[in-house]
Amino acid sequence: MAPTGRAQAATRELLDSILDTVVRIFENHVVIGEILESKSTHQIEVNTPRSRPTDWNPDSEASQVTGGYSIGFSLTVLQSECQQFICEILRATPEAASADAAVQTARLASKAPSKEKRDRSEDGLTFAFRFTETTISIHNQGGSRRGRNVLQEGYGSATVLPEQGIYLAASIYRPVLQFTDKVAAMLPKKYAQLGNDGLLSFVENFVKDHFLPTMFVDYRKSVQQAISSPAAFRPKAHAASTYTPLVEKGRPVLQGLLAIDFLAKEVLGWAQAMPKFAGDLVKYVQTFLERTYERCRTSYMEAVLEKQSYMLIGRYDIEKLMRLDPASSCLPNSLGQSNMDSNAGSVEVELELSDLLLALRPIKQENLIRDDNKLILLASLSDSLEYVADLIERLGQINSRASIQIEETPKYHHTRTSSAPTRDLASFADEYRKLAIDCLKVLRVEMQLETIFHMQEMATREYLEDLDAEEPDDFIISLTSQIMRRDEAMAPFLECPKRNYIFGGICSIAANASIKALADMRSINLFGVQQICRNSIALEQALAAIPSINSEAVQQRLDRVRTYYELLNMPFEALLAFIVEHEHVFTTAEYANLLKVQVPGRAIPADAQDRVSEIFSH
Repeated sequence: MAPTGRAQAATRELLDSILDTVVRIFENHVVIGEILESKSTHQIEVNTPRSRPTDWNPDSEASQVTGGYSIGFSLTVLQSECQQFICEILRATPEAASADAAVQTARLASKAPSKEKRDRSEDGLTFAFRFTETTISIHNQGGSRRGRNVLQEGYGSATVLPEQGIYLAASIYRPVLQFTDKVAAMLPKKYAQLGNDGLLSFVENFVKDHFLPTMFVDYRKSVQQAISSPAAFRPKAHAASTYTPLVEKGRPVLQGLLAIDFLAKEVLGWAQAMPKFAGDLVKYVQTFLERTYERCRTSYMEAVLEKQSYMLIGRYDIEKLMRLDPASSCLPNSLGQSNMDSNAGSVEVELELSDLLLALRPIKQENLIRDDNKLILLASLSDSLEYVADLIERLGQINSRASIQIEETPKYHHTRTSSAPTRDLASFADEYRKLAIDCLKVLRVEMQLETIFHMQEMATREYLEDLDAEEPDDFIISLTSQIMRRDEAMAPFLECPKRNYIFGGICSIAANASIKALADMRSINLFGVQQICRNSIALEQALAAIPSINSEAVQQRLDRVRTYYELLNMPFEALLAFIVEHEHVFTTAEYANLLKVQVPGRAIPADAQDRVSEIFSH
């Protein structure tokens, strides 16, 4: 769509070179013009009678004496030729590009003397300027055969520029602005206004009336095609096995969001090159951002609609606890960073949230996101949204600097200020980042619900084994294989702390569910206790295999499960001694459940509950 970086650089280099030459030429004309005007003024004063007509104009008289030559006319001719050359690069006509500039040129050019006046002034000077010799030289240096036909074909800029067209306006703007400043610094005071008219006015009108509207239409169409493509929100099939934070190194940003990336980078360059129009460019980007966000939101809803995890993250009590959970500190903008005062507080939050989720049992399979492709999409979408949010923030910083530059640079004499965006770019970044967080929260709750879905089979399982089984329960095998499969699938799309966030909530749910399951058991034997311990070991191994996960915390929580069930193997008096020494390791209800369940070969006295209650009453 837009010219390549090579074309932009070549255009700036060519125009800088030509305008620098024009400045040197005009510098000589200023010197000559001031000398001529000085002499002509002296001659007029000598030859003019004391009684002058009321409509006498010394500038007009001076112009006649010099044969119509003046600094103003010289500048007009130079700028008019430069304008024609720029029109060729932009593939535009002066009339179509800017009526104001054409009128300005015609107005100044009309000050040239008539043929009769030039004939009457034998000592007068005329001035004409063309790039013909310059372009022929450039053509010959490039070895182009078209150099011979340059007079018929124009300036021949196509032979030295890889591309031409309207999108080179941004490359032209800065050289013209610098040219205008240099010319304004050379002009005598009486011609000062001419420095702000002509070429700069033409380029600014072209940008405003042609470049910006064309860019908006072209990019709106391009972004619409990109985000509506079937591949726009399809995670990359051959992503790297591990996550990389750089797109250049393989970060798998969704194709639809890369369109915004490419657009924004180009607009950043244009905003820097044309700070006066930065506000307009940012407004256009805001329109594209809104459309892209809505498409992202649609893709998100297609994955989570009517699923229990999506509905739960919107519940006030659960949303509040998730925000307080220290695990959320890894999320963008650290939702839980102010709530990490103590480990005790984090355990309480974790336990309360676990109890709320366990209260939802039985979890039904149709309420879960069973399609792994949708989970991978949520992971990829989250990372891509965060990538674009970071990009928007950089765009906002560039736009702010451009606005400051306009306010602090009155020498450009801009008559039109950069319009401020109707909406702060930071708010767009916040929207993208919030949706990225929602994707991660859904994934975390989804894995917790999957854990409950598998673990709830313990309530119907009989743990009166005849033999010591060598494998964990089938539901544990199914859960651990699911954890490893999904972690491997999400690995290319999420950095380690976020994977830890998604899978890190499994352990507390599994541990809590395992301990609560005893309340629903009528009896359990030694082999049953060993089976539950084997289940917890298998789960610990699966979770510890996830990079960056806190394996020590996982071991601590699941050790607690094994310790709890191993208490069933103790005689009552030994159990009582344990309770005295470790009163706060388990709750009163959890100790009571140890006494209620029937264990073959274990005798429990009738006053067992009273004796345990007495321990907790002190």
